[in-house]
Amino acid sequence: MTNILAIDQGTTSSRAIVFDGDMNVVTTAQQEFPQHYPASGWVEHEPTDLWDTTLATCREAMAAAGGEITAIGITNQRETTLVWDKTTGEPVHNAIVWQDRRTADYCRELREAGHGDMIAARTGLLADPYFSGTKLRWILENVEGARARADAGDLLFGTVDSFLIWKLTGGRVHATDATNAARTLLYDIRKGRWSRTICDLLDVPVDMLPEVRDSAADFGAARADILGQEIPILGVAGDQQAATVGQACFAPGMMKSTYGTGCFALLNTGDTPVTSKNRLLTTIAYQLDGKPTYALEGSIFVAGAVVQWLRDGLKIISDAAETKTLAESADTAQQVVIVPAFTGLGAPYWNADCRGAVFGLTRNSGPAEFARAALESVGYQTRDLLEAMRDDWEATGEQAVLRVDGGMSASDWTMQFLADIIDAPVDRPKVLETTALGAAWLAGMRAGVYPGQDAFAQTWARERQFAPDMKDAARDEKYATWKRAVQATMAV
Repeated sequence: MTNILAIDQGTTSSRAIVFDGDMNVVTTAQQEFPQHYPASGWVEHEPTDLWDTTLATCREAMAAAGGEITAIGITNQRETTLVWDKTTGEPVHNAIVWQDRRTADYCRELREAGHGDMIAARTGLLADPYFSGTKLRWILENVEGARARADAGDLLFGTVDSFLIWKLTGGRVHATDATNAARTLLYDIRKGRWSRTICDLLDVPVDMLPEVRDSAADFGAARADILGQEIPILGVAGDQQAATVGQACFAPGMMKSTYGTGCFALLNTGDTPVTSKNRLLTTIAYQLDGKPTYALEGSIFVAGAVVQWLRDGLKIISDAAETKTLAESADTAQQVVIVPAFTGLGAPYWNADCRGAVFGLTRNSGPAEFARAALESVGYQTRDLLEAMRDDWEATGEQAVLRVDGGMSASDWTMQFLADIIDAPVDRPKVLETTALGAAWLAGMRAGVYPGQDAFAQTWARERQFAPDMKDAARDEKYATWKRAVQATMAV
């Protein structure tokens, strides 16, 4: 019996999923862990929480599945930054989470000093607090003794995948894959190596960075005294790239969008790293056999989180499923628009300073109109990304099909509105565990038990397609109203 263990270490929970030889889910274990907010705009995780929940869920899932595990695939929250002692394994500080904004002033200084274009040319990224490089610099500058220890070669840096690999292998392997390296602000995605120019600019010792490998590669073996058996780690990818793989978006022009707390859309551009004119990110979708496949990426900071706001903030719903009934009952004559810029706006606006706003309220606006506006905001923001991608890359077809996954993709109402507002079909797969599946396939393919790219792509199955069913005039009017609302939000 062939089983593959996928570790899915996320922002709010760690999961372990065992897949069988036919890539079906055998068992799943999940544990949440606390978030820490030591100051306004700061978000941290306890490194021990990341490791302990990962270890516990792996053991639970393996016990439930029974039998031997052939290989491990790891997918992880990206950009989250850890620094630890290479001898003792002790972290020098909490993990600084991707959402953290503490380096905003420093990023502004980098841009004002004229470094933004150089950083974008090498990394495909913006000089923004979102990415790992400035977080790493902050730790070196602000944790007592960290700078001297790093200069002496005593400290290691890693994103969450590197930290888990190091822990699972008992400190034997310090490595990452190209997709995670591409999110650090330190990696030259065209040359396929750490950029000494940027490392020097940020005053980061290159020696503390992990070795970069393919997404399907040998990352060492998890020790038997940790998981009960020695298991090779053969696949690694950041969560959004793993979802792209899990959705079998292997051909240029294919696009996936994952709807969780936020939304992340990736468009496969093949062997061409496309430079965005619209402040999208150029990144690596996956790297196999030493060859990177590139993507354009757009990040929406608030997707499912807007429904959580309805529930926890406004308290107009008690469960996310209630939004469908409310949205269906909303007054269609009203044009209530919610711009959910709770932590600023992501792509293509990249405005960290604006905050959320509601437009079009009347005396009759109530929970139903708020629910509809909240769900519609996800569709509008996705169209913003699609418009930018089409402008950046002419090969993006006007009728390109969007493959969706993530918790919010289960909402039929939201997916239908999405198809309507982007005027393109939206495909929802039968297997919604696409992120974990992507990590599992990378490991299983490397182990020789799962099929190659072409055969894997043929196994992808659609559960439902949502076809656009909105008149052009209505679509254009609604989107124009959204654009006016965004401009007004950013003007405040």
